[in-house]
Amino acid sequence: MKMMLPVVDPDLCTACGLCCAACPYEVLEMVNDLAVVTHPKACKDLRACERACPTGAITMEELEVED
Repeated sequence: MKMMLPVVDPDLCTACGLCCAACPYEVLEMVNDLAVVTHPKACKDLRACERACPTGAITMEELEVED
């Protein structure tokens, strides 16, 4: 199944954690100083993480997710 999910550019991510704090569904977590999608099926495409990122490290893309 395809879903819109956040994609993090590791070269732009500063590990500020604002994206994680902005997401009410806890889709992202900080792992080794990088925002990582840990719960993809919880994403509701609100784009709160994308808007919260001060460096533009997050974009939303349509990706395949296992059922």
